[in-house]
Amino acid sequence: MATLKSDLRVRIGPLELQNPVLTASGTFGYAKEFEPFVNLNRLGGIIVKGISLEPRLGNPPPRIVETACGMLNAIGLENVGVDRFISEKMPYLRTLTVPLLVNILGDSLDDYRELARRLDEVPGISGIEINISCPNVKKGGVAFGASPEMAAAVTAAVRGATKLPVIVKLSPNISDITVMAKAVEAAGADAVSLINTLIGMAINAETRRPRLANIIGGLSGPAIKPIALRMVWQTAQAVSIPVIGIGGISTAEDAVEFLLAGATAVQIGTANFYDPSAAEKIISGLEAYLQRHNEERISNLIGALDTGGK
Repeated sequence: MATLKSDLRVRIGPLELQNPVLTASGTFGYAKEFEPFVNLNRLGGIIVKGISLEPRLGNPPPRIVETACGMLNAIGLENVGVDRFISEKMPYLRTLTVPLLVNILGDSLDDYRELARRLDEVPGISGIEINISCPNVKKGGVAFGASPEMAAAVTAAVRGATKLPVIVKLSPNISDITVMAKAVEAAGADAVSLINTLIGMAINAETRRPRLANIIGGLSGPAIKPIALRMVWQTAQAVSIPVIGIGGISTAEDAVEFLLAGATAVQIGTANFYDPSAAEKIISGLEAYLQRHNEERISNLIGALDTGGK
């Protein structure tokens, strides 16, 4: 029998991806670091680490600690700043053929608006992902993702400053993530990505001290996958824009689960640290899954979860 040709293409708003596997911001550096380990042009897309207006040094070490089935990080959003990103990182990134998305972060609406304006003018950038887990200094340090009104405001600010597709990365550290998703959809987001890390901490019982210098950090990895799956499933039913799933995805089977739950694409994060070629392996695994199940298109899996009518 002839083997079906697997069609892995998906659409995120106006963006067509050759497959649904992207790299998660903060786990893939500026891409060049992973060139020895993975064929970057085989990826569905690359999301670089979060970029701010000015360079950030991040938190003091230790700022990463392994936990049961996961990892806590308190990097502190270290990055080179938008000017150096454009001048130093973009020349290499422009040589890649896959879509490049830039994660942005700020302390005020003006920060986000200005970042979007500057990046809008840079050739080679395919879209913007907004990190709304950052504190709004003008609102007493409350995270933009803490209320639907603040999330909508930052989304609208970015939407008004760029023609690029806008993805909003949602925090799970709220009571109802679907309310947040609806708010940013109404404010002009082309897609949402979820989930960002869960807030956690780790303690050294022998020294009786926190394992992170920052005391608390963001929990990621397989430990959060069931929570991420649940939130993706709920969000996909609540909004009409694409949902990008994040959280503990390390195998093709994990990725398929997120697609069945309603995700249009997925991001690979923590797995990049212990297997730098994880994303490419997942793409190959998705092709094998389609062959095994006699499916021609990956898009047929999106939202195809059989809940037995529940």
